[in-house]
Amino acid sequence: MKNILLLLLVTFPLFFFAQHPLLRRAPKTILSELRADHPRLILTNDRLNALKILSKSDTLLQRYVDNVITTANSYLEAPVLEHKLIGPRLLHVSRACRARIYALGLAYRWTGDSRYAEAAKQNLLQVVSFQDWNISHFLDVAEMAHAVGVGLDWLYAYLKADERLTIKKGLIKHALEPGKNGLSGEDLGYNGWPKDEHNWNQVCNGGLIIGALAIGESDPEYADFIVSKAVASLPYALLNYGPDGAWMEGPAYWNYATMYTAYGLEAMRTALGTDFGLSEIEGMAETGDFMMYCEGPTGYMFNFADSAERNSMGSSPCMLWLANRYGNESYANHEHAVLKSIPATPEHVIWYYPPNALRKPKELVKYFDGDVEVMMFRSEWDNPNALFLAIKAGYNAVNHGHLDLGNFELDALGERWVRDLGSDYYNLPGYFDKRKRGERWQYFRMLSDSHNVPMLGDQSQDVLGNAKFIKVATASETPYGIIDLSTAYPTEAWQVKRGVLMLKGHRGILIQDEIKPKHPTRLKWGITTDAQINISESGTLAMLEIKGKKLEVRLLSPGHARFTQQSAVQSPPQKRNEGVSRLEITWDEINTETTISILFAPVWMDDTQVSTPLVKPLQEW
Repeated sequence: MKNILLLLLVTFPLFFFAQHPLLRRAPKTILSELRADHPRLILTNDRLNALKILSKSDTLLQRYVDNVITTANSYLEAPVLEHKLIGPRLLHVSRACRARIYALGLAYRWTGDSRYAEAAKQNLLQVVSFQDWNISHFLDVAEMAHAVGVGLDWLYAYLKADERLTIKKGLIKHALEPGKNGLSGEDLGYNGWPKDEHNWNQVCNGGLIIGALAIGESDPEYADFIVSKAVASLPYALLNYGPDGAWMEGPAYWNYATMYTAYGLEAMRTALGTDFGLSEIEGMAETGDFMMYCEGPTGYMFNFADSAERNSMGSSPCMLWLANRYGNESYANHEHAVLKSIPATPEHVIWYYPPNALRKPKELVKYFDGDVEVMMFRSEWDNPNALFLAIKAGYNAVNHGHLDLGNFELDALGERWVRDLGSDYYNLPGYFDKRKRGERWQYFRMLSDSHNVPMLGDQSQDVLGNAKFIKVATASETPYGIIDLSTAYPTEAWQVKRGVLMLKGHRGILIQDEIKPKHPTRLKWGITTDAQINISESGTLAMLEIKGKKLEVRLLSPGHARFTQQSAVQSPPQKRNEGVSRLEITWDEINTETTISILFAPVWMDDTQVSTPLVKPLQEW
C-alpha cells in the first residue's frame, strides 16, 4: 500500500494534496502567498514579540533565553569556520555554522545588541566564500543552506545591500543551484535523496526549502521549483511515521529527521502560510510518543540502528514543535524535564510551549506498528529502578539498520543489563555498503552475534530479513508480544518465533524462542552486557552484577543447555568494546523443534521473589 501511495505521489503529486488551494494552482504561482517582509522564516517578529511579553511572567522561558544568550556570547570570539573535511564530510562545519547563526541571530533579535549581528554576519560571509559546500555529501550542503538561509532572513535589515548580494550569490552557487539540479531527477551522482525514505530526504529538502524561501522575492525561480518539488518528495520519508509514529532508523535518527521535518514545515508555514498538508500525514501527530516510550528508566534510549553508545535522549527541541503543532502538552512536559539538567537551545525558545502540571497517564505497555515495529514494556513510569524491556521487528536492510531482528534491551534497578552496542565508526571502509554481501556486514557491531538474538548455522541474520509482530497483548496482567523472525533465517529454519512476556506483577521478563530447523544446524543464543557474570555449577543460572545490584538469568528450557561467558572485545579499527561480555548458550547441532526459554529476574531491593513460570508454547500465551 505504501508503494502505491508513493507512486501516486511521484506521478500525481497534486492528487495527494488536491484539497489545498495553493497546489491547485500552477507551480509558478506558488509564491503568490510569500510573506513580503523579512524575517519570514521559522521565527517571525510577531512570534518574537509574543515570546518577549510571555518571558516577563514566565521564569522558565526567561531561563531558556538566558541560556541562548550565554551560548551566543561564547560565539562572539569563536575561531573562524574553515573548510575542512572529516572523512568525506563537511557536516561538522555546516552544523557549527547553523548553531552559531541561530544563537547569535536570536540573541541579536532579542536584545538589539549589534555585536551578535556582526558576529553572525561574519560567519555568513565566511562560509559563502568557501570553494564549495561539499555536494558529494549533500547533507553538508543542505545544513549549510539552512544556516545561511536563516541568517540572511533574520539579519536582512542589518545587512548592507552588497552583503546581502554576496550571501545570496553564495547560497545559490553552493546550494540552490545544485539542489535544483538534484530535484530535477537527473542522475548527477549526489541526488538520490529526493526518493529516499529516511533522514536524508527531510534534511536535504528542509535545508533547501529554507534557503530558497529566504530569497523568494528576488529569485522566485528557485523557490517555485524547489518548494514544489520538495513538497512532492517529502512524503517518501514522512509516510514512514505511519501508522503510529515509530521511526525505522531508531531514536537517534528520529531526532535528526524530525528536527529537519520541523524546520522545513515551519519555514513554509511562516513564509507561505501553509505546509501543504504535510504535517497531517498519518503518524506525525503521534511520533513524539515513540521517543518518550523509547526512553528507559535509566535514561538510556532503546538503542537500535546506528545510535551512539549508551545513547540518552538529550535535547529534542522538535518535541516542542510537535507540542505546538498538535496541541500535545505531554511532549512539552517531557522536553522541559530533559532541560532541567542541560541548557536550552534557540529552538527551545522559538518553539516554546509552557509546561503543564497536569500529566496525561501513559501506558505501561506500548506497541508501535510501522516498517520497523517496536514494543515497550515497563513496570511503572517515573521510577528510575523500574523494569523495562524494548524489542524490535521490521527489516534488516533499513537505513542505518543492523542484523538484529528480535533484538531487545532491558533495564532494572537503575541499570541497563542487556544492551545494544550502537554504531561503529562511520569512516570504516564500506561502513555504509548495505548490499547483501556488502562490507558493512563484516563489522561486529552490525552483526547478529553482537546483538541479543539467536543465530543459526554460525550465520548472522539475512540482510533481507523482514520480521513482523504476529500477536500483541498490551492490556493483559501478563502482557506479551510475539514476533515471526523466520525470514531472517531462510537457509536454516522453517520457522523462528520470539516471544517476550512480562510476568504478573511486572517483576520479571520471559524471553522465549521457538525454532523449527530445516536440517541439523548449529545454534547460538546470546545477550550483550556490561555486568559481571557468575554462572552456577549447573550452568542453568547466571547472576549478573553491576554496582552491587543483581539480576538472575534463569535458563528454563531446554533442560540440557548451559550458559557460557564470552568476550565482546574486538580489534581496531573497530570499536574495542572493553569490559563488555556475552552471555551465551551454544548447541553444536539442533535437528528438531527447539524451545529456548529464559527468565530475567531482578533481585529487587524489597526482597520480592520472582517466581519461575511454567514453560508453555507461544501459541498458548
